[in-house]
Amino acid sequence: MKLEAKNVTAGYVPGVNILNGITLGLAEQEIVTVVGPNGSGKSTFLKCLMGFVPASSGTVRVSGVDCTAMAVHRRVRNHRMAFVPQLDNVYGPLTIRDNVRAGGQHMPRADRERRADELLHRYPALGDRANQRADSLSGGERQLLALCRALMPRPDVLLLDEPSAGLSPAKVTELFDAVVDIRAQENVTVLCVEQNAVQSLAVSDRGIVLVQGQVALQGPARQLLADPQVSELYLGGLPTATNPEPFMEESL
Repeated sequence: MKLEAKNVTAGYVPGVNILNGITLGLAEQEIVTVVGPNGSGKSTFLKCLMGFVPASSGTVRVSGVDCTAMAVHRRVRNHRMAFVPQLDNVYGPLTIRDNVRAGGQHMPRADRERRADELLHRYPALGDRANQRADSLSGGERQLLALCRALMPRPDVLLLDEPSAGLSPAKVTELFDAVVDIRAQENVTVLCVEQNAVQSLAVSDRGIVLVQGQVALQGPARQLLADPQVSELYLGGLPTATNPEPFMEESL
């Protein structure tokens, strides 16, 4: 497994857990979406995996290495993890190019410049305006910029916290198309927490439902989307897929 959590508990106040024994694993180059009701611990789980919130018990492993007590910067530099937060994820007064460069601040200068050029060339919506301020971008362009900055050091694991927040439906589609493209181009494993569950699951290999800080369900994303009960409880009651297959919970 590329990323593993085993019996992870965590919270913000001693003795008060938000996560209550989460166990799951992500394979190489897998896209997995985490959904669930508000307050179920989805964003806290991402922050715990990244090291922003320490685990009070359990283990987090990246490529088989125990990172549970490891500082955030070591997870980034030594174990090739990257995290894109929901809000305040670009530096508005800086240029688009400087925002991208910021993701590679620990890279040798020549490597950093080559990598920034590569990413800006790949995404012309950014590259064509590379010297403009980041606060001139639309919401969708800002999210793409945040993704590019996270990709600078060539991570193996990419954690996305509500990447579609505040975007129009058209921009949401573009964003998830970009996530699929990133997986193909970068060979990266993606774990995404997302309120826009239907569109995120549509591009995912698997889905995971968190309820009260525990894994309630997990399985192939297509089956999760197709299950009427899951749709009603966790996906906003939206219509299920045509010819749905019954959802079978996988053993944890």
